[in-house]
Amino acid sequence: MLSVGSTEGPGVNRRSCIMLLGGAAAWPLAARAQRGGKVYRVGILEPIPAARNAANLEALRKGLRDFGYFEGNNLIMEYRSADGRAERFPDLASELVGLKVDLILARGTPATTAVQNATGTIPVVMMTMGGPGAIVASFARPTGNITGVITFSTELTAKRVQVLKELVPSLTRVALLHNMGNPAVPAEWDETKIAARLLGLEAELLDVRSEGDLSHAFELVVRRHIDGLVVGADGLTQMHQQMIVEWVARNRVPTVFPAREFVEAGGLIAYAVNYPDLYFQLAAFIGKIFNGAKPGDLPVQQPTKFELAINLRTASALGLEVPPTLLARADKVIE
Repeated sequence: MLSVGSTEGPGVNRRSCIMLLGGAAAWPLAARAQRGGKVYRVGILEPIPAARNAANLEALRKGLRDFGYFEGNNLIMEYRSADGRAERFPDLASELVGLKVDLILARGTPATTAVQNATGTIPVVMMTMGGPGAIVASFARPTGNITGVITFSTELTAKRVQVLKELVPSLTRVALLHNMGNPAVPAEWDETKIAARLLGLEAELLDVRSEGDLSHAFELVVRRHIDGLVVGADGLTQMHQQMIVEWVARNRVPTVFPAREFVEAGGLIAYAVNYPDLYFQLAAFIGKIFNGAKPGDLPVQQPTKFELAINLRTASALGLEVPPTLLARADKVIE
């Protein structure tokens, strides 16, 4: 079962995910998990409520079932959401540690850092952004109690600027809407400035650290005549996804987003890793750790599956014609 408690709230396919754990060893692992009678408790620390994270959680469950772990049988998930407020992560991390969970899964740098500060012994599987150093010693040998996958958010930021310029050739002034309080974000802003300069664009930073900051940022978009927006992946922007999508549509601001979910909600275009695929990938780490592996001995994995999503209805409403070359590269098109 998924326990929410008192808190409000380019890729690896199934075969390669099983291979990560040693191929044929997957079925013996499942048999041992069922025979042993142990019920594993997994803490999940996320920036958004479980209902908003349904597709990713289902991918995680699917992966765990492949390794013999079933909710309501030998697995309990303790889900905690910061609801877009990163300052809540330390208390929520301490709460999960107090529940004596067997493992904690954390999404994002702020959540992972909070867990890192709360425990040095409970295994942690992260899905976070940026390079090694801030969280783990190296990708090859992370050491300590943390491993997982990265999302290449820093590198993808520059690609998003390029995609937006390709879609809107008249673009002259672009802004990054992101939370600079997230320790992984300054590097993304640096990449945004470099990409903009190479394309002959002016770059602006819209630093948003609370819901109230979003309204001010929207005012600046209008006041400074920003004609293109890059939205970063952070708990705040995820939590207020619909508000952002609706505002840029209403004000006719072409915007590139950090996940397919924004496009499915009405956003124009997104370039990102495939998040359900990454959550499925996390199940392999969990299964191997439950089978006795130490997190520090498991190399941090990098995504190999990226996806371009385009909403043609939104493009039409903005008066934009999607170039055939861009449309041909799209993995998901909403018509």
